[in-house]
Amino acid sequence: MNYRHAFHAGNFADVVKHVALARILAYLGRKDAPYRVIDIHAGAGLYDLAGEEAGRTGEWRGGIGAVLGAAFTPEVAALLAPWLDAVRAVNPAGADTTSGTLRFYPGSPLIALALTRPQDRLLFCETVPEVRGALDAAVGREPRAKVLAVDGWQALHAYLPPKERRGVVLVDPPFEDPHEFPRMADALVEAHRRWSGGIYALWYPIKDVRAVDAFRRAIERARIPKTLNIQFDLRAVRQADALSGCGLVIVNPPFTLADELRLVLGALARVLATDGTGRVRVGWLTPER
Repeated sequence: MNYRHAFHAGNFADVVKHVALARILAYLGRKDAPYRVIDIHAGAGLYDLAGEEAGRTGEWRGGIGAVLGAAFTPEVAALLAPWLDAVRAVNPAGADTTSGTLRFYPGSPLIALALTRPQDRLLFCETVPEVRGALDAAVGREPRAKVLAVDGWQALHAYLPPKERRGVVLVDPPFEDPHEFPRMADALVEAHRRWSGGIYALWYPIKDVRAVDAFRRAIERARIPKTLNIQFDLRAVRQADALSGCGLVIVNPPFTLADELRLVLGALARVLATDGTGRVRVGWLTPER
């Protein structure tokens, strides 16, 4: 698929992924004990929406731009607030409309940095030199975070379990390799074996439906307890060779997450759907034993 993120920053898939991540971090922050965030395909950290890549596609206008221009119920607005606060924090005051003034969009590392606390620790993996350089600049001298030139899949062996007993692992590969789906399934099984108490959030594109179905079946066969699947469709009818939706497989989700995502993603589907018929499915691949 070759999902080069700079071209798609702030689009609908980022909205879905980052809303879910923000809700997980909000839940983890309810307890004083520290936790760890591990992002194994971290990306550049901060994206210039007026830059060459994002400016060429303009996908952010149908994602974060549409969200900022929409009205939500107080309950939905409260669930969106942590993520939107992180977006506004990297932009000048007043640059949060759909008029083209939004300049930057934070990737998952900066969202995680914004929503974690002094006692929490973060690990970001990025192997592409120029992307890692941008990530280093975005993270700056933040003492809580480390940026490593380590292959993300290898990091699951080297850094699990973390010394903190709580945390989340974000898996969001670029899907440049046709075998990315089976690799994700195998990596989840091994990572869960090493750290069964961690939260795992695996993002995936919905383009090759057969590959997605095979991935979900592989996860089901693994019988990892408490595995939630979220599917977000932009339109009722899929288009060949087009990204028509995305999903998340989440292991050990906070007990509030399924209901929160049903509510907030349902509201977002009405805003982001390209034909007015967006669809959200939230269900268990494997329930709690």
